[in-house]
Amino acid sequence: MKPHVVAYTDGACKGNPGPGGWGVLLVSNQQQRELCGGAANTTNNRMELSAVIEALRALKRPCRLEVWLDSEYVRKGITEWLVGWRAKGWRTAAGKPVKNVDLWQVLDDLVHQQGHEITWHWVKGHAGHPGNERADALANQGVPR
Repeated sequence: MKPHVVAYTDGACKGNPGPGGWGVLLVSNQQQRELCGGAANTTNNRMELSAVIEALRALKRPCRLEVWLDSEYVRKGITEWLVGWRAKGWRTAAGKPVKNVDLWQVLDDLVHQQGHEITWHWVKGHAGHPGNERADALANQGVPR
């Protein structure tokens, strides 16, 4: 049976664009692992995507994975829009290039090549959810000074 892992992910940006950070809290069997990083000139959406990518990169074997995030952009992108973007050559329904296509392609590959069983959950940000609050703090910690 695949191990169960819960990932709380978040991104932060000081200005949009501006310096930004991503944060991840991984929880499995009462063990926790925290990750964070950032970029000097980025956007909030890029940091939200980066958080999920880094959570998946940190997993070394297939898992039953719950991803909790406060980004509707990432949740809807991965669960609703991505299939159409891929089918249209990474173009939107309006025929425009998909924004952040480089990160969407990495995320698409990680989701489909690692063998995880992923459940995506949206949580309202800054509403007191402990996992999301910790991911937010880690994202802010990752912002370059």
